[in-house]
Amino acid sequence: MTLVRLRRQQSQGEEIANSISHGIGLVAALVGTPFLITQAARHGNAGFVIGASLFSATTIFLYLASTLYHALPIGKTKRVFRVLEHSAIFLLIAGTYTPFTLGILHGVWGWILLSIIWSLAAAGVVVKVFYGTSFPILSTSLYLFMGWMIVITADLLIANMPTPGLLWLIAGGLSYTVGVVFFAIDSRLQYAHLIWHLFVLTGTTCHYFAVLWYAA
Repeated sequence: MTLVRLRRQQSQGEEIANSISHGIGLVAALVGTPFLITQAARHGNAGFVIGASLFSATTIFLYLASTLYHALPIGKTKRVFRVLEHSAIFLLIAGTYTPFTLGILHGVWGWILLSIIWSLAAAGVVVKVFYGTSFPILSTSLYLFMGWMIVITADLLIANMPTPGLLWLIAGGLSYTVGVVFFAIDSRLQYAHLIWHLFVLTGTTCHYFAVLWYAA
């Protein structure tokens, strides 16, 4: 996954590692999805099922796009998948919000936050499709802003979600955020991009369990 324009070309070894790391994430997402959907269906509530389904779908899409992007040789197809990967980041953020807005928050605040986050994701995808990676700093800032917008409903989450669930949710957000630091030093540290990928995997794993145990 790439958040800003690379300042140096990744070596073949790095790209292999990058692709394998998110390939593992793709397999894990495919394996974990049935358990998540089954857990959500037990509630007999459409909100839980929709939330779990969108979280799973956007997770799979992200890891598929990232795996293929890093596996492809330099060329037009790789550039296309780079746009898909960047777009997938927006969709995963919105997909991660969905189980919590529909399954935990409910009511007015849940729908407001859901509408805002998906609108921002849609706008982000449109920008990526038409402008590619032309605005890297803006894109990265928007990813982080969207990711931490959840704090505006912190009081409602605390009131409606058990503490362990909150800790899983926060741990996931922190993992993504800290991971950005390693991406930022990509040009100075070999395999920093792989480390970034590992933080992404950790963040997704934390959010998977937060959804599985508390929002599905």
